[in-house]
Amino acid sequence: MTSLLGNALDIGKAFDFEPEPVDYVLPNMVAGTVGALVSPGGAGKSMLALQLSLQIAGGPDLLEIGELIQGTVTYLPAEDPLIAIHHRLHAMGKHMSEDQKQLIASKLAVFPLIGVLPNIMGSQWRSELLKAAQGCRLMVLDTLRRFHVEEENASGPMSQVVGAMESIAADTGCSIIFLHHASKGAAMSGSGDLQQASRGSSVLVDNVRWQAYLAGMTQAEAETWGVDESQRAYFVRFGISKANYGAPFKERWFRKHEGGILKPAILEPTKTRGARRDEV
Repeated sequence: MTSLLGNALDIGKAFDFEPEPVDYVLPNMVAGTVGALVSPGGAGKSMLALQLSLQIAGGPDLLEIGELIQGTVTYLPAEDPLIAIHHRLHAMGKHMSEDQKQLIASKLAVFPLIGVLPNIMGSQWRSELLKAAQGCRLMVLDTLRRFHVEEENASGPMSQVVGAMESIAADTGCSIIFLHHASKGAAMSGSGDLQQASRGSSVLVDNVRWQAYLAGMTQAEAETWGVDESQRAYFVRFGISKANYGAPFKERWFRKHEGGILKPAILEPTKTRGARRDEV
């Protein structure tokens, strides 16, 4: 009878032989694991996820986060209409060479799922997502709430949802990132950079190996960095609030440009309260 535990790790081999280098899909995110990108609605997490997907598929590093190993990507937007996705891709296309466009077209698959009601807990949908992840380096679920019908505040059902994603990642070697909304409390208090900012059960934080955040600039931060109030909505802060592997990641500011594209913002703290910056 086959053991449910599988094969035991060869401890002696682990002691004596150098392991393979850790393969990072994104900064501090190990290949074949599940992670989350958390932010309030409208902060730009879908654009950020799309830019990361495009970079892995062979596009430019507009975010300046560093080199990422290229591979095939599956992006599954279930919240935005097709026209919004088209606009984002068209805006990004203006920053690419023809060679990059052709490479990305061969390595990135986007399946708009708004109104389709995918459910990762259903056997048919799990099989479909498993198929979509085959041979991929990254798969993005945008957003998690659109891919299940369970109670988000219940730890049992959320453990099963995360477990379903882990199963797909383990079977295919494809990393999975789900986009998720921050809680109202975190959004209102400006604490979106904390692990606990994630909406719903703490399982959505505890059971993933990596969590990143995208937080809007608060009024206090605008004063610190000398950003005019009329420009504050264009700035967002990106960082990693949970990483079980890798070196610490220094958070950074992005600014929203035409088409919603995110690019690094160059900010310097003001020395006088009255000093302001209108543009970066």
